[in-house]
Amino acid sequence: MTSSPRTMALIAFLQAQNCSNYVGSWRAPASASDFLTAEYFARIARTLEDGRFDMAFFDDRLAMPDIYDNSHELAVRHGIRSVKMDPTVVMTVMAMATRHLGVASTYSTTYYEPFHVARHFATLDLMTGGRAAWNVVTSLNDSEAANFGRGEHLEHDLRYDRADEFVDIVTRMWATWEPDALVVDKETGFFADPAKVHRLEHDGKFFTSHGTFPVPPSPQGRPVLLQAGASGRGMAFAANWADVIFTHFANVESGTRTYVKLRQGIEDAGRDPASVVIAPLINVVTAETPELVERKQAMLEGLARDEDALALLCEALNTDFGTRPYDEPFTDTELRAMSYQGLRDRVITLSGKENPSVRDFVEFSGRGKLREAKIIAGTPDKVADQLEELHGTCADGFVLAAASVPGTYDDFSRLVSPVLRKRGLLPDRYEASTLRENLGLPPAGETRDAA
Repeated sequence: MTSSPRTMALIAFLQAQNCSNYVGSWRAPASASDFLTAEYFARIARTLEDGRFDMAFFDDRLAMPDIYDNSHELAVRHGIRSVKMDPTVVMTVMAMATRHLGVASTYSTTYYEPFHVARHFATLDLMTGGRAAWNVVTSLNDSEAANFGRGEHLEHDLRYDRADEFVDIVTRMWATWEPDALVVDKETGFFADPAKVHRLEHDGKFFTSHGTFPVPPSPQGRPVLLQAGASGRGMAFAANWADVIFTHFANVESGTRTYVKLRQGIEDAGRDPASVVIAPLINVVTAETPELVERKQAMLEGLARDEDALALLCEALNTDFGTRPYDEPFTDTELRAMSYQGLRDRVITLSGKENPSVRDFVEFSGRGKLREAKIIAGTPDKVADQLEELHGTCADGFVLAAASVPGTYDDFSRLVSPVLRKRGLLPDRYEASTLRENLGLPPAGETRDAA
């Protein structure tokens, strides 16, 4: 198996629910309302494949945003991620509607067991013909813990320590079958070579696993691994394990710093930086004329509500903002206890305050706003200009968030993708059958330096 040349990776950011990560998106005129149906996701999948997207990626969290005022009332009333279907089921629908589009889902290392995740994603990888990916996350709030009968979530660094061991076990399970172990010779009755199927023996700090993994490898060897750690510990985890790393940036300067830092971290982990795709989250607003772009962006930005941002912040930080004065600074102890450290640190940096308030978190996090991700706005040529400038400087590709679903993906695939293809930044056609190859990644097991 050979890798195709690295072009601009394109990943669509999705939720298996009523909205995208931009929670006001369900109210946008170009958003469809049949989000509880298979055809809704099949339509999106066909649009993405027409636009030469490499992958449809589903973010997920294992609870409704119900920490604000210790209630689910606001989330349900405003549709703030209040529907959360199982994304691994939905992504199968999208894979069956397409031939080349990769499909990815978030799955927690905190509330599942390594064998379950290994078998689940290995099976998905086989059923999609080698187009599956797993986004590795460590669940971060007490609502998720409560849904699984736990009293509280694990401490930040402990979650990553557990995740390191978890992913180590999963990837070793995926490697227990050698590529040519399966024979299936009806005449001799020889099914598979037992010398090429290896038993796993693991006794670790968090897990014990002894057995023989029962799922052979897919055409891409194993599922692609995704990660989006934003804290120092999270970035180290991503550098060690991920094939694709999701990032966040405000401008070219900060994006370049993050890109360089991650590539150095990948090298420090004994891996080839060229073997990993780094892809920041962006919002794209495009139309045929500058006037239409301006009107569309204003309309989309107008869907945001500060009240929605509060619910999202409480969910991510595992802190109830509804119980404190709006302008009262958080104490050092309160800040240390917040779950999503990357988000917390971003607010501290952007606000210039060591102890920001609720108002600062709403204003500087961008949570629930279009500007939470870098906005790339303009006519198709102008959008392509900006992406081309960022490609190779801040990014190997991009994760496209959606301000309307499927409107954002329709616009990009219809207007921007043809320009990128003309410039050679996207292929005219998919050049391979597996996600790993279409992303330009090396074969599974060949991402570590020989040294």
